Amino acid sequence: MKLIRAAATLLLLAHSAHAQGAPWDRVGRVLQAPPTSITGGVRYNLPRADLTVRVGDVVVAPALALVSWVGFGVVGPDTVVMGDLVVTAKELRGVLAQLAADGIAVTAVHNHLVGEMPHVTYVHYEGHGSPLVLAEGLARVLGRTGVPRPVRPAAPAPVSIDTALVFRELGARGRANGAVVQVGFVLVSDTVRLRGHAVPAALAYGTPINVQAVSASRAVATGDFAITAARVDAVLDALARGGITATAVHSHLVGETPPLYYVHFWGDGPLADVVRGLRAALDAAR
Repeated sequence: MKLIRAAATLLLLAHSAHAQGAPWDRVGRVLQAPPTSITGGVRYNLPRADLTVRVGDVVVAPALALVSWVGFGVVGPDTVVMGDLVVTAKELRGVLAQLAADGIAVTAVHNHLVGEMPHVTYVHYEGHGSPLVLAEGLARVLGRTGVPRPVRPAAPAPVSIDTALVFRELGARGRANGAVVQVGFVLVSDTVRLRGHAVPAALAYGTPINVQAVSASRAVATGDFAITAARVDAVLDALARGGITATAVHSHLVGETPPLYYVHFWGDGPLADVVRGLRAALDAAR
């Protein structure tokens, strides 16, 4: 029966998140966020637009580093949900308690940034079961935070960052809105497995690089490199040589093979220098 349910879910995931008759609009109504198709699944983004977070003199745009998200996919016979939640110090205890009450496993609790005010913590999680039941549990978890809901799609803003430079230096295209540009990569060539089953990269080990223009002459960047152990030293060395600070090296999953490491970073300087440093780290990761 589990195999039948998973096969049905996989067929639904193969269609657009907006396909008529699919459950994802219903899940979105529970989460109060619109669905977005990703490779191998469906994702719901919940920006912490209620928070004003600064790193030094930089106000961190929600799209840069402050988006809680919920992603659904299939791992072996199971429908799974994975993602991470951006929480404040006051919210953390309630979020962890609610995840436990709803049977959703916590796979990591840690920082992504360094020196931000107020401090924020990132809670990574993994759950199995019916998408609607999982969504209801996560809605209760989100209710323990101040994340604004319902989530309204961000109005397009004039792009104020040199996307051509970013895309050219990083060697890939992405998306931009206002002062923030986002580019994604998959740097792990092996098949990543949990409990013997392949895991979609978009759910668990994508490498996001986000860049925010601060002024005409300055940009900041953050994100994380999802890599195997063999590449950690090379990536850390490339970041340091490029003037980019590694802010964390840690896990997001539990029990995956091969074991993965997530190297978070903060870059600050002229846009061209920041993205060239990140390109060197990308090359090292490969």
